[in-house]
Amino acid sequence: MASIGLGDYDKREVKVKWRFEYIRRYGFHSRTLFSLEAGRRCETGEGFFNFLVHQNQEHLTSALDKATRVNKEDEAFSVATPGRKSHKTMDPQCRAQDVLRCSICAISIPSMHCDVCNICLCKSCVGEHLSDLSKSHKVVPFEQRSSTPNYPTCTQHTTRHCELFCEQCKIPICVQCASSQDHRRHEFVDIMTIFERKNKDLQEDLKELEKSIYPNHQKFASNIQIKKANLKEKTNVLTTDIDTQGEIWHREIDAVVKILKSKINEIESYQIGVLDKQQEEINQIIFEIQQVILNLKKVLVSNDMSFVFCNKSRNTEFRNLPPEVNVSLPRFHSQKIDTKKLQEQFGSLSSMSDSMYENESAMGNLVSDVNAEYENEFTINTTGKEASMPKEPKIIVARNAGQGVLNSLVWLNDNEIWTSGQDSTIKLYNLQGELLSSIQTKSGNWPWDIAITRSGDLLYTDPKDRTVNKVRSNQIQVVTRLESWWTPRSICGTHTGDILVLEVSYDEKQTQVVRYTDSSKKQTIRVNRNGKPLYSFGYYNKFICENKNLDICVSDYGAGAIVVVNQTGKLRFIYTGSPGTTEGLFLPSGIATDSQSQILTAESNSQCIHIIDQDGQFLRDIKHNDLHFPRVLCMNNSGNIFVAEWEAQVFDVGVQETETSRRLNLENGANYKLFVTKDSIDLGDFNRQEIKIKWPLKYIRRYGFHTRNLFMLEAGRRCETGEGCFNFFIDRNQKELKMAIDNAAYDQSEGAFSVKFRTLRN
Repeated sequence: MASIGLGDYDKREVKVKWRFEYIRRYGFHSRTLFSLEAGRRCETGEGFFNFLVHQNQEHLTSALDKATRVNKEDEAFSVATPGRKSHKTMDPQCRAQDVLRCSICAISIPSMHCDVCNICLCKSCVGEHLSDLSKSHKVVPFEQRSSTPNYPTCTQHTTRHCELFCEQCKIPICVQCASSQDHRRHEFVDIMTIFERKNKDLQEDLKELEKSIYPNHQKFASNIQIKKANLKEKTNVLTTDIDTQGEIWHREIDAVVKILKSKINEIESYQIGVLDKQQEEINQIIFEIQQVILNLKKVLVSNDMSFVFCNKSRNTEFRNLPPEVNVSLPRFHSQKIDTKKLQEQFGSLSSMSDSMYENESAMGNLVSDVNAEYENEFTINTTGKEASMPKEPKIIVARNAGQGVLNSLVWLNDNEIWTSGQDSTIKLYNLQGELLSSIQTKSGNWPWDIAITRSGDLLYTDPKDRTVNKVRSNQIQVVTRLESWWTPRSICGTHTGDILVLEVSYDEKQTQVVRYTDSSKKQTIRVNRNGKPLYSFGYYNKFICENKNLDICVSDYGAGAIVVVNQTGKLRFIYTGSPGTTEGLFLPSGIATDSQSQILTAESNSQCIHIIDQDGQFLRDIKHNDLHFPRVLCMNNSGNIFVAEWEAQVFDVGVQETETSRRLNLENGANYKLFVTKDSIDLGDFNRQEIKIKWPLKYIRRYGFHTRNLFMLEAGRRCETGEGCFNFFIDRNQKELKMAIDNAAYDQSEGAFSVKFRTLRN
């Protein structure tokens, strides 16, 4: 029996099979969109199935036509006359003129219509349709089709139809449901009222899509082609100018000619790449709009309330056009000939336009800073594995000489840096460790994170007060106060003057990135295209920064990943560490970017700084014997890396077996390192650079020495180990261990901090 099957080739499994004799029609809607309409006798039931076919479209059509001709089971499905298509095959050139056929025999012209099943019938097939007693039918003349409302079937009482709509539950219900306890004291309205309201909304959506959104996107796509052609033409003019100047200099300047032509080609390639990328995105959006229009038309024609209630409008998603790319090319400036300075005198390319985006309102005045790609006249900056930072960047470690933990660093200029810790004062130091200025937070709470705007103003977040604040001329103003459900955490300024804030819900089960222009919320990034969260939940630290290419980069300690989205919020990549360099878990903390759009992150587990390119490819890592547990970092314009560490004291201990240690597979008598930080006590292997257990100080019930050499720690139930006692042998520095924990416990209260800077020697 000839058929079309849908299955998994690798698993050798056929999931769906449509027999040719029951297929109503098939064909291509567009070059890559193949459609198949199954009849009610197919195992899937009646309905449309759409498939994307990226290659071999002609082979698919040929195979189906051949199978149709050799199918002897149904004469009506065969091609009777050479060169004439079957009425069941949708001709791409005239599919809109396809004759309507009976839904059962698929041969006769229908004269009747079943309003309940929403199918067309010829007179000879009416009896066969009415013989289906699984549901009631209402057959009317074809001209009177869809005159009877097709009420949805009640999910609780399958023999009844829903004629009411519950305003409280927002669902259709039947009369019997209305009298039940589940809907007691609820308000009901006639379902036709809701249906007409929903139908009107769908018509408005369709009208806006067809009259405004779809034409605007088509116009946008056509403009890209025009700009590409103009770009190519202008590129040719530039190349000709350079060739003309090169003929004057002959062989002496051939090398310089090649350098400049190569640079122009790089610029053209970059611009074409930007346009190609945007064209691909706009084409995808146009395709989705086409599908939405097609689906809405089917819903409106079907008169099926179930489809109407299930439909969700996507007009808001499509309403705003993406930022428009404004491509431009530099000009060539010829110079007088000086044989001693050939490379300088031959000429140079003018600076690029600062803005590539004309439609700035669509994404909060986004501006692409592309000048950094061409800062050196005869050097092309590239991304990927060829690009790298200076071989030995200067690493400056900021260490807290007071109480609490150093939470954040942000440079103001090459010699001054803002710092914040676990008190209410934000302090400005120079690299000699001298305090230059200090700002007291408005609420008296300690800030979670600090940042600098494009204009040099200081930003900070106050989680307890739920505010984002700006400091200008020593005056603090509240930029925005978050809703009661959200608290601000990490923050950064953008190249366009906007503010990006990483926000965590009050119950710590949701995380989102929000873009603010002045005090207005312009963009929210929370989930990926499939509706799944982009970021982990929980108390784990997350840091945010914006790259030079406008990507939004978040280091997610809880997920063990760097999550990067573009300026529209679309996921670009997730970096989870390099297998060759990361031992155990990848635990990123602070994050920053450099002038080449490379991403740097502090990785405390491997005690190093990872460097990846703007596309997520690992380049290298930076390790130093005096760099321990880097936590936060930033970079200044000179390429110096400022790092703050997890401040810990280390003690050699051995494990004494207890019931809890056996449960956690800690080897009896094995040697470990005990790290005492200002937040926690950690157990790990220093040589392997691996932390096995972390006990937050606030969850430790008690600690102390049973004997001179036996140290005991009792963990509370909120610790990751669960509640239980741990015993450790320590042969020396017993007093120092006790003092370190006592000091750390004391420092849990707010206290002053002071910062000292030390440059690590290569």
